[in-house]
Amino acid sequence: LSSLHLKEEKTKPDANGAVVKADDNIEKTEDEEKEDRAAQSLLNKLIRSNLVDTTNQVEVLQRDPTSPLYSVKSFEELHLKPQLLQGVYAMGFNRPSKIQENALPMMLAEPPQNLIAQSQSGTGKTAAFVLAMLSRVEPGNKYPQCLCLSPTYELALQTGKVIEQMGKFYPELKLAYAVRGNKLERGQKISEQIVIGTPGTVLDWCSKLKFIDPKKIKVFVLDEADVMIATQGHQDQSIRIQRMLPRDCQMLLFSATFEDSVWKFAQKVVPDPNIIKLKREEETLDTIKQYYVLCNNRDEKFQALCNIYGAITIAQAMIFCHTRKTAGWLAAELSKEGHQVALLSGEMMVEQRAAVIERFREGKEKVLVTTNVCARGIDVEQVSVVINFDLPVDKDGNPDNETYLHRIGRTGRFGKRGLAINMVDSKHSMNILNRIQEHFNKKINKLDTDDLDEIEKIAN
Repeated sequence: LSSLHLKEEKTKPDANGAVVKADDNIEKTEDEEKEDRAAQSLLNKLIRSNLVDTTNQVEVLQRDPTSPLYSVKSFEELHLKPQLLQGVYAMGFNRPSKIQENALPMMLAEPPQNLIAQSQSGTGKTAAFVLAMLSRVEPGNKYPQCLCLSPTYELALQTGKVIEQMGKFYPELKLAYAVRGNKLERGQKISEQIVIGTPGTVLDWCSKLKFIDPKKIKVFVLDEADVMIATQGHQDQSIRIQRMLPRDCQMLLFSATFEDSVWKFAQKVVPDPNIIKLKREEETLDTIKQYYVLCNNRDEKFQALCNIYGAITIAQAMIFCHTRKTAGWLAAELSKEGHQVALLSGEMMVEQRAAVIERFREGKEKVLVTTNVCARGIDVEQVSVVINFDLPVDKDGNPDNETYLHRIGRTGRFGKRGLAINMVDSKHSMNILNRIQEHFNKKINKLDTDDLDEIEKIAN
């Protein structure tokens, strides 16, 4: 697929771009900053080398409860055009993922059906809606027929890559990017059948500039709705675009989370939908051994960490700090001691973060020092030790149980044994730890750093 020529200026992320900048000198906790969902989502896309094997059960709520529920176990059952099936296999998809099994028959049904679907990054949802778009296009008609909205330029580009890969045996299909900086002559009409872009630019192209005739759109995809509505103005722009589309246009909306604000938005944009939800899997701490180490101050915590480090160097470990400043200090101190350490911090650009995670995943660094920005969504299978250099607390100083679960859940994954060590350096942090124990109803044992045999057994 060829795309419109993108001008140089566009490679700079716009105001909503996924580059996270911060002043290093300000000691902010990651929690105090509005989590940049777009950056997190882009990061997950960049580091995901294959689909997540989710154990989540898929719950399907059909628009018409009397119609049979179709799911497919192979792509052949979908009766795709041969050049699309070829594209699917060339991308390395052998069989549909869990979300695809249920979503694809609905998306490809005749007459077209609307869908609201919840699925986290890595479940194959982009490939699913791309397949739906490519299946609906009439290649002989040289005007936009499918429209996909993404929250940022970088995320639009990622989806564009999937369209190009899946459509590579379908050269008649063309793709255009409706993003800021892609300047077209006034009065020009677009001949590409698929347009992917950000809400503000797409709205301009549909209304003010009239590059797109919205009445000819057959499929409207709204991707990453939760990220979308976290950005000022995007919600309103998306609704305005949707109102210009024909009544029989197929509406597909995807979101990783389904909090109330996302639901309300989805119901405004997608009339009479089928709904696919993921039932949350219960995260369990059963396979993770938890300990705490008693210290008096930060330097003692560092000394204890160095003692433990000797026992765990064969394994890979993640060390969590509360602030960027502490994470930077700790990584520097460990490096001075000659340890192979990687630092992951919020002010790094997303591409830099992805590169660090990739090196850690490949085992080039054994230890990753990070803040909460990394506690969610990053699966590195070989992590067997998590160390909380600082215990996780919310902005009011209370225990953040969910973050604790996410952090130590980086280990003990996929049924393996894992190890979590918590550094305690005050009465206050001991109180936090006690409240975490009570919350999970799990005893956390004291670890004497002179006796590390147990640690070595688990870690290695």
